[in-house]
Amino acid sequence: MSDISIGAAPAARKNWLLRDFAGIGLILALAAVGYLLFPNNLSLLTRIIGIALLVLSLDLITGYCGVATLGQSALFGAGAYLAGIAAVRWGIHDPLLMIGLGAIGGAIMAALSGAVILRGHGLTQLVLSIAIAQMLQQIANKASAYTGGSDGLAGIEPAPIFGLFAFDLWGRTAYGLAVALLAIIFLLLRIVTRSPFGMLCRGAKEDPVRVRAMGASVRGTLLKAYVISGAVAGVGGAMTAISTQVVGLDSLSFQLSAQSLVMLVVGSTGTLYGALIGAVSFVLFEDLVSAANPFHWLTIVGALLVVVVLFAPKGLYGGAAALVARIRTGGQ
Repeated sequence: MSDISIGAAPAARKNWLLRDFAGIGLILALAAVGYLLFPNNLSLLTRIIGIALLVLSLDLITGYCGVATLGQSALFGAGAYLAGIAAVRWGIHDPLLMIGLGAIGGAIMAALSGAVILRGHGLTQLVLSIAIAQMLQQIANKASAYTGGSDGLAGIEPAPIFGLFAFDLWGRTAYGLAVALLAIIFLLLRIVTRSPFGMLCRGAKEDPVRVRAMGASVRGTLLKAYVISGAVAGVGGAMTAISTQVVGLDSLSFQLSAQSLVMLVVGSTGTLYGALIGAVSFVLFEDLVSAANPFHWLTIVGALLVVVVLFAPKGLYGGAAALVARIRTGGQ
């Protein structure tokens, strides 16, 4: 099922952790460079991190578990709305508590929707996931007393973090919080995917018959992974709600789910690093092209996707990894 043994030696696990911490260091270094180079665009960088968390959650359930879904926005939106409702309707303004509620909202929605989606396979899963996301969007639209309906839920005012770091107009505090969340969640996901549970998820994707023969529940394993995925997506939604201070129906849209899947394919599936690369490259490219050519930017983005699929079918990260491996072996 994988080249990583469940009973791997402590030295091997130590090497994995060292590589993961090196990856975290790289993420923090790039975040610092972004802060220094784009001090006036921190809101965009924070939005990218929120989307990156969504794509990471999708990579866990699709890349590692093989679950086909186009409804990941339901988990993202559930976290965003619960965090927003907590601030506007319930008077909860602590950003860390809002983040926690967002994770809970995403996890609960994942548990409920996963119980339905995981009964199907392939195209059936796609249809069910789309239907659930669309139903949730309509519910949010109708429940305007809580969600603001089509006008959106505005007036989200997070309190200073620990009473010290206030959220300013430049988005510095929101950006710092988003970077910290991304680093922590990325490390946790790396640990999860390399754990025995992560191996079981890969086994459920590659050889479910063998997993059942071992006495494990395929559906139970996938549902647990789906809940973890929902919690990560919910954190991304809550972080986006905190940084923009508004939640709209677009956080539950099919377009967001489809874009997140495109970002994952562009980056590379089943690596987590690819999810980050895909989210950052896609959103930045989209922002630059839409600003340069507001009338034809969708065509240009589509052309980029065609080029990536044709010349890097394994995604940007997968293609780069294959190239490095080929160079190391002398092109053999």
